[in-house]
Amino acid sequence: MSVSNSPHPPIENQILAALSAAEYQRLVPYLELVELEIKQVLYEVGEPITHVYFPHQAIVSLVSNLEDGSTVEAGIVSNDGMVGLPVIWGGNTTTTTAFVQVADGAIRMKAALLIAEFNRGSELQSLLLRYTQALFTQVTQTAVCNRVHTIEERLARWLLTVSDRMQSDKFPLTQEFIAQMLGCRRSGVTVAAGILSRAGIITYRRGNIAILNREHLEDASCECYSIIKNESTRLLGKHS
Repeated sequence: MSVSNSPHPPIENQILAALSAAEYQRLVPYLELVELEIKQVLYEVGEPITHVYFPHQAIVSLVSNLEDGSTVEAGIVSNDGMVGLPVIWGGNTTTTTAFVQVADGAIRMKAALLIAEFNRGSELQSLLLRYTQALFTQVTQTAVCNRVHTIEERLARWLLTVSDRMQSDKFPLTQEFIAQMLGCRRSGVTVAAGILSRAGIITYRRGNIAILNREHLEDASCECYSIIKNESTRLLGKHS
């Protein structure tokens, strides 16, 4: 991970962008611009969280690790939020692992400084509390989705979510990786992706996915996508 000590990091994260100019400028001395690399682990299960991250177009997965070595994605964080929320809840560790699934930049801040800022009762506190509610909605709705909806519906929901965060209809993702995130077998993703591809909704070639018809992909998705997106918009404003 590369680090820049630029005195004026760009504001691409929506949490930071929502701050007033005065509040943001007060934080600038404590912010670092970093590049997050694909598969980079930002914190492990039970590991003290020393820094928090405000991603730009990077996408960070919060995953649960099971005893048999499998993983299931519980939530996604990108330019809509912050990685490291447990530090403001009074705990400094968590039962999930945070790792980068799409590389890009982020703003990094020491956890101790973030806690001090949060405890001031500042604008950042209000924004992070609302983001906590939005992320809680995402996590709980994802749990419901993984239990009751088909792999095809879940894949459509997941692709739409990643597309929103990246603000792009094209992204590099392997079926193996998607299967890990959805908590299903790769063969299931292959079948679901084939159905969407034959319908002319997506294309998948050599680890690259392109959404060809977003409206039809939304139709193929379950209601979980709109529930999560609408709640995020209600709490934090438009994120794409």
